[in-house]
Amino acid sequence: MADEAWIFPPADTADEHGIVGVGADLKPKTIISAYTQGLFPMPLKRNGPIGWWSPDPRAVIPLDGLHISRTLRRSMKRFHFTVNTAFSDVIDACADESRPHGWIDSQVRHGYTELHRLGWAHSIETRNDDGELVGGVYGVGIRGLFAGESMFHTETDASKAALVHTVELLQNFGAQLFDVQWLTPHLSTLGAIDLSRTDYLRRLERALEVHDKAGFVPSTRSAFSEGTP
Repeated sequence: MADEAWIFPPADTADEHGIVGVGADLKPKTIISAYTQGLFPMPLKRNGPIGWWSPDPRAVIPLDGLHISRTLRRSMKRFHFTVNTAFSDVIDACADESRPHGWIDSQVRHGYTELHRLGWAHSIETRNDDGELVGGVYGVGIRGLFAGESMFHTETDASKAALVHTVELLQNFGAQLFDVQWLTPHLSTLGAIDLSRTDYLRRLERALEVHDKAGFVPSTRSAFSEGTP
């Protein structure tokens, strides 16, 4: 039997909390379809039903407006970076149940791990001088869009360093939009800003018009390629 094709309500029908709908599944086609319409999945509670969100405002990191403090610049020299070498470890660290406001449950982990296997989800990893994984970011790349989902650190500045490296990669390969969903104090220090939903959807449309880019990651499909999940 063919996979069921879910039809999402338009992003601008979201309620006051930013929720467009509840339910559906986390199969690759479902998730990719949602991102291209300005939505992203997040459980209403851990191990609960999936909500499909379009918050207004929506936070992004301007690719030409990154803020790097002197302290962070010094920290960057202590780290080196890898891409897509430890996706499972990164998402597991982000899903640590001891973290406050944790939302990454087994269904989310399974869905994004499958996206990674297919070349759509990526991890950018921060390592110390011993090669130990000390921070990272994971997210989904579709043509000129990169949607950052979560990040973690076990050493000071390691998650911020991963974000800086992510921005550098996205700049190199012609990305248009780095979506980080909600503005937090942590992200604000890096220059993240809020956009209205209307502005976000306009920029998303332009980002999805970007031609395929090869080489964002060495071992899987380009973050900006357009395959069939």
